[in-house]
Amino acid sequence: MTSGKPITILVADDDPDDRLLIEDAFLESKLGNKLYFVKDGIELLEYLRHEGEYANPEVSPRPGIILLDLNMPRMDGREALVEIKKDPNLKQIPIVVLTTSKAEEDILRTYDTGVNSFITKPVTFEGLVDLVRVLTSYWIQIVELPPAEVMAET
Repeated sequence: MTSGKPITILVADDDPDDRLLIEDAFLESKLGNKLYFVKDGIELLEYLRHEGEYANPEVSPRPGIILLDLNMPRMDGREALVEIKKDPNLKQIPIVVLTTSKAEEDILRTYDTGVNSFITKPVTFEGLVDLVRVLTSYWIQIVELPPAEVMAET
């Protein structure tokens, strides 16, 4: 079991409506986790590497999990996933693909690249709230994650 300390959740999604719905679903689920958002794969990597506007780790803490959309501008989630998983300082961060894609190629490719879970976005807000509850139950209460300090040192 995890330490009980709320983990930071980083959401990479370019759709402002989806970001708002995800934030509302977390609020509805009454979870104490800090949520951070980036709009594409380039911002995701800058956040994780503390570059540019994300240089200060206090405003861009290391996430305990990443929720990753695949279809984003500039650098999509598929490309960002490859970069994260080949970076020894980032590859231990669990990544859950949360996307509208149902393409078998996307499912196979992301698992081959090292994604931890692949989930198709629910079509209703109630479905999203249920998904958030299940996700947080599994990834926060059940799974043992490496301590953030250890992950940051590797």
